[in-house]
Amino acid sequence: MTSLEWVCLPRGYEVCKNQLPGFIVQEHPLKRELATPMLDSKSKPLSLALEGTDPLTQFARQQELELSDSKISNEYELKAKRRERDRIEPEDNTLQWSSRRLGILNRFNTNEKLSLSTSFLVSSSSSSEGIGENIKAQTVVADKVKYRLEQLDHFDDCSMRHMMDLTQQEYIQRFEQLKQELIQSWHSDQRVKALKIAIQCAKMLSYTTVLQFYPSQYVLITDILDAFGKLVYDRLRAKCNGGIGISAASLEREREAARDTCQNWFYKIASIRELLPRLYLEMAIFRSYEFLPIEKRNYTKLLQRLTRQLRGIADPLVSIYARCYLVRVGVPVTPDRNFIRENFADLFIIYPQIFRYVSRFNLHPEIITATSYLQLYAPAIDYMLLCLVHKSDLHAQEIVQECKKLKNNGAILMSILNSLKPEFIAANALDFIEVINNCETQGVSKSQLLRSLGSCVSSCAPLQEQRALFLKAAFETINKLTDPNEYINCVETWAVFVAQYFTIHEVNRLLGELNGRMCLGKAYEKHYAQLQIILSKIMQNYGNIELLLIQPNFLPYVDLFHNESVRVEVCKTILNYYKENSEAHSSDAVVNNALMYIGKILNDSVNALTVEDERRQISQLINVFIHKVHFGHDLEQQLSFYVEARGNFGNLDAVYVKLVHAACKLAKRSRSKSTGFVKACIAYCFITIPSISSVQQQMDLYLLCGQLALHYLCLGQADACFEAALDLVNELPAAIVDLDGKPRSLERYLVSYLCNMLATLIVVPDSPEQGVLYFLRLLLDVVGRRDFKANSTAPSIIYLNALDMLYAQSLERFPYHIDGVVSNDALYGHDPKFLNEINHLCCQVVDSILMQLKSLGLAQQQRSQSEISLDLFLRIVRYADLEKETIFQLALNLWFLANKNHTQLDVKTIPQTLLNVEYVYKLIKDSSPQRANVLAKLLLRMRNS
Repeated sequence: MTSLEWVCLPRGYEVCKNQLPGFIVQEHPLKRELATPMLDSKSKPLSLALEGTDPLTQFARQQELELSDSKISNEYELKAKRRERDRIEPEDNTLQWSSRRLGILNRFNTNEKLSLSTSFLVSSSSSSEGIGENIKAQTVVADKVKYRLEQLDHFDDCSMRHMMDLTQQEYIQRFEQLKQELIQSWHSDQRVKALKIAIQCAKMLSYTTVLQFYPSQYVLITDILDAFGKLVYDRLRAKCNGGIGISAASLEREREAARDTCQNWFYKIASIRELLPRLYLEMAIFRSYEFLPIEKRNYTKLLQRLTRQLRGIADPLVSIYARCYLVRVGVPVTPDRNFIRENFADLFIIYPQIFRYVSRFNLHPEIITATSYLQLYAPAIDYMLLCLVHKSDLHAQEIVQECKKLKNNGAILMSILNSLKPEFIAANALDFIEVINNCETQGVSKSQLLRSLGSCVSSCAPLQEQRALFLKAAFETINKLTDPNEYINCVETWAVFVAQYFTIHEVNRLLGELNGRMCLGKAYEKHYAQLQIILSKIMQNYGNIELLLIQPNFLPYVDLFHNESVRVEVCKTILNYYKENSEAHSSDAVVNNALMYIGKILNDSVNALTVEDERRQISQLINVFIHKVHFGHDLEQQLSFYVEARGNFGNLDAVYVKLVHAACKLAKRSRSKSTGFVKACIAYCFITIPSISSVQQQMDLYLLCGQLALHYLCLGQADACFEAALDLVNELPAAIVDLDGKPRSLERYLVSYLCNMLATLIVVPDSPEQGVLYFLRLLLDVVGRRDFKANSTAPSIIYLNALDMLYAQSLERFPYHIDGVVSNDALYGHDPKFLNEINHLCCQVVDSILMQLKSLGLAQQQRSQSEISLDLFLRIVRYADLEKETIFQLALNLWFLANKNHTQLDVKTIPQTLLNVEYVYKLIKDSSPQRANVLAKLLLRMRNS
């Protein structure tokens, strides 16, 4: 519209200000007041005045008081009981066999085929025809005896079935079926059958055909024996307790019957011909001895008798596990540990016999190796030893002394190290290291013993004066290990001890020895996992990560990881630990160089195939390192560090963004510095920003740096940043892909960004080389060339904000300034030529908005068209001279256009707009009558429309 005559009107600030009177207050006005009404006798409410006169009310209140008192007392009792329960020492599960069961089953398994012999796992057809399934509970004692004799005949040995070639899983399933069969037989009153199942299971404990599976076989079978013993015990307990409401005489008769039944069970078991099932069955129901008279339940004598009977078992493996079962059933019933000590005395006697088997297996390693064979004994010996020394070291020293006298004492020594308390081992650390150094046992290497010892002293160290001598003696043996696998496994355990209790010099020496040993024959290639674990343990247990980073052997240790993926993981671990455990700031050049080297390894690992999440993790770790580098008042050194970091981390955009922000903060710290340093920081940012791949991030950083330069009066740098930002607008993609893979439009971001830019450009003075309002003209040109989405309102919103900016430029004094910056209000001094340029630009902007309105109308976007029409209408009312006929007519047309499509708008929009115009009229009717008359004329036309 070439005929449009836009003239910006001055604004009277004194009219717009609404000063509120202030007054002094004693408290904060937002503080809540808590009012507590005071009632006197004259102002009592009726309910209080009549209190006590109503008997029913008094009775109800009395009941409420009693209920509340009883409730309080009950709560007090509950709390007292809870406190009393909390004071009770928590249950000690150390000796619970169930906690070891799963570990044994997972550790001792086999791929060999197993066999099972039993007469109870029969097919469903034959079982349905069997006598045992058809026997019902009888009420006459003679009938019970008859049927049980029939059962014994039916389950004769001739019915034994042999299942061959079972896998381990099938073998376990068969034992689970046997257990369920035993329980079902018991509950169906077929207790002889249940006993026969238990006997057959106990016989299987003598089978050692598949040696490496024997500990798991022992666990499965003893589970069945435990279930049998529990069934017997529960039945006897139920008999002793009697029924509800039973008389004392009847209860005594029931207890007498229970004693007889209990004695009968022991007689039945004593009549079993074979030794092993007889002993196991007696041990399985050992707890039931409590139902016998006192003279017959001397647990100490009973356990000693069973211990001596176990001497009749020839196979040492079967014998030791039988003794383990005896300890399992004996520990819960008696605190006396002498029977365990006697079992260990027998164990030391049969111990040499074990090594006859070891020698045999050395000749036939295809059956089982000597190491694997000796490991079969570990669960049983460990548990027995743990029960012996639990909560008491009374027998510990004796066991250790007897162990020293044994030949080939490695297996016992290993169990001692695994079972005794770390405090005891730490107190005798020098003795243990001497025993280990002198130990020569087939199947038990020194490295295994040293690893166990290292685990103990890591949790509880020897005395301070013994540590250096102890460490020296230990590593004299460790360094003699020729096998790299044994060596690295030992050091993996001892690394915790060295890092926890020794200085950085010993830690550095350990890293140096590792570097030397692992480089021989490139042994590090086979032990990346152990090397990584050692480094993690050292960092976790040595508190000062900065001191660790500056050691001469630390970075060479990192260089041992030649595998790219492992090397990256190690570097990430180091930086992550530095992030969580370092000081808030670091100024040590050696530490910074070490971390820079580690960060560069991570940066170099990033390529086009690296996933975004990996980039993000690496960038976060490096950014934390950059954030912690702080050289105090030496700002030049800080900037030099940022320059070096820019050269090392070129593959990570997020790190470049962090460096730009850090340089901006550094410029803010230079209050006492000259503008030369600030210009250096901004120049650093200006050079760094183009290396970032994201156009959106580049635009944000250019605007930030331009605002910073403007704040420090670096006008040339500010102009360069603003111009670079505007040049990038047309390179900004229409949409980006979010983390969830969905596209996200950047149109809203662009509108917000350019509005922010316009708000900044208000105070930016014009350059004499570029002309009046150069940046605004450039912005409008960029918006005009930008390809927005069809029917988008984004250009109109930007043009409306540009109109706001132009009106601010027309004021005699801008609404805000930057200290020291001579903005256009002071630069042009409200010159008429400058105002003419502003008015001319306003006409161009309004023309652009009207073109957008026409496009929206053609696209049937009435709602958007009406909203933009009202926005432009209000700006004309506030900013433009309505005395100009073209402006007045334009305002009316915009109002009519919006009112025409008022159904598309919110119901409050049109009335609110009318109220806004009336408000402007009230403000100016006294100060500017001529303008008020024109506005009144406009209001009249608006109301009549």
